[in-house]
Amino acid sequence: MWNQVYDPFGNATLSTAAAALPVITLLVLIASNRVKAPIAAIIALLVAIGVAIWAFTMPPNLAVRAAILGAVTGFFPIGWIVLNVLFLYRLTLEKGAFETLQVTIGGVSPDRRLQLLLIAFSFGAFFEGASGFGTPVAMTGFILIGLGFSPLAASGLSLIANTAPVAYGALGTPIAGLASVTGLDPYVLGAMVGRQLPFCPLIVPFWLIWVFAGFRGMLQAWPAILVTGVSFAIPQAVSHLQLHQSLDRGYRRFADFDGLPHRGSPTRVRACSSPASCRVS
Repeated sequence: MWNQVYDPFGNATLSTAAAALPVITLLVLIASNRVKAPIAAIIALLVAIGVAIWAFTMPPNLAVRAAILGAVTGFFPIGWIVLNVLFLYRLTLEKGAFETLQVTIGGVSPDRRLQLLLIAFSFGAFFEGASGFGTPVAMTGFILIGLGFSPLAASGLSLIANTAPVAYGALGTPIAGLASVTGLDPYVLGAMVGRQLPFCPLIVPFWLIWVFAGFRGMLQAWPAILVTGVSFAIPQAVSHLQLHQSLDRGYRRFADFDGLPHRGSPTRVRACSSPASCRVS
């Protein structure tokens, strides 16, 4: 049994630098514009395997197996989700529906600030929930460029807007991934994220417009910004509460069927965040 070593050099700075080497390699190769992204990813993977073996003393067979597991996880379900969304995007693009969508959304208002709220924040949140990863930034950036935004501004603003919904992106993949790594109950993790995240959509739209139009421009559009943030935050908070009430009601019905004790009976049922975590005490 191999125990993972987090500080192989006895120095937090050096160990962190060694762990970051694969990511730095990937970014440098892509930024150089001399290496294609797939080749850069393969090179970064080889660097990661080398760092794991020689710096972090990981057995070679485990390093190779971990790389294969990561590739499989990347293709299924991550790659499969993105592939379906890209297929839908290409279909709507070829049929002209995407251009119609672009004109319709962009034609709601000529104000660039409102276009950012509608496209980068709201429409991007939809893509984040359906696909996640780089799809929302690519889709919304494409629409913004078509409306006259510069490519750099479109991509940067789309990245900022994508901050709010990313925790539940790709059908909850970040929650599932964190649960698999930490061993924590995904219902508990999702519950904690659900308590914290409604505050984020109230801040991000103001930040987005501040970056684009400055503080004064943000103040001029504050009613629209506030409505956008509240319309995101309230449904998210309500859905979080409804989910937990539904789980609790589901357990009570199961208790009726199975003859288990209810709350208020001599044997008390402890409040639970998931059906799996409910237990009698």
